[in-house]
Amino acid sequence: MSVEESEADPAPLELIEGEVQPEWIDYNGHMNVAYYVLAFDQAYDAFLDWLGMGQAFREQTGDSTFSAELHIRYLRELTQGEPYQITGQVLGSDAKRIHLFLQMYSRRSGELAATLEGMNLYVDLSVRKVAPMPDNIMAVLAERQVAHDKLPRPPEAGRGIAMPPPKDPAGGGS
Repeated sequence: MSVEESEADPAPLELIEGEVQPEWIDYNGHMNVAYYVLAFDQAYDAFLDWLGMGQAFREQTGDSTFSAELHIRYLRELTQGEPYQITGQVLGSDAKRIHLFLQMYSRRSGELAATLEGMNLYVDLSVRKVAPMPDNIMAVLAERQVAHDKLPRPPEAGRGIAMPPPKDPAGGGS
């Protein structure tokens, strides 16, 4: 798991590559939703490593991040043995939050297979409460934010889930 890019590069962070495992396949013959979440979680861990907030950071500071909200979109099936890649784009951050957008691509076809938009909170694990991030982490996030602000905002970012209102069975009007 390595992040491939220079610090000034506005490209999304290349976080992980993997392959759909046989045990990830469900009764529909494609990757089960739980394993999309697992792959995205592994990509988020790679992001934290890149940010300098990996396991050593957690052990040294007693701080970490918690997921506060996730929105996953499944756009294309992935099947057993299919290689994938996950990239990340920082959409925003402040002293206590990181807004990250992850994209999973089939490495076989190049097609976007799924996206995950997440809001993560910085947490002081000794009191299990949200706390401000250290200045050095904020500086890295701010630098990445400047670079990623040059990228188009993913059209899926910020979307909610809703059903369209029911149509008037009589054809509308009064």
